[in-house]
Amino acid sequence: MDQTKFIELLNEDLEMEYRSIVQYIQHLAVATGAEFQAVTEAVRPHLNQELEHATTLAEQIDFLGGVPTTAVPDVPSETDTRRAFELDLELEHQQLERYRERFEQASEAGLPDVAEALRPLLEQTQDHVRDLQSALGK
Repeated sequence: MDQTKFIELLNEDLEMEYRSIVQYIQHLAVATGAEFQAVTEAVRPHLNQELEHATTLAEQIDFLGGVPTTAVPDVPSETDTRRAFELDLELEHQQLERYRERFEQASEAGLPDVAEALRPLLEQTQDHVRDLQSALGK
């Protein structure tokens, strides 16, 4: 894979992080019901980590000679609390798969510094999936 394509994929990942940030903010704001208190407590720290992920991705894109995107994909608006957090889990699953691919691609492309910068994103996203699955009883 050439570097231009890799930067394009990193920018798509960055867009997904932007979506995560907006989606988590909206879902935390509309979450209601005592039964979702554990989910809310599990998700709140994710929000700060998503911002860190976006920053890391933007820095890596710049390091590789690209320009970090400012595009934010459409965020589904959901007022049903359970469904909102299920959407968050789905998005985390998508991001996890993408980070696995991106880590492997960076390693194969001889970009060990980029791969190591992506490792915490992969690990934290795995934690996000586990936290949401546990909180949702899945």
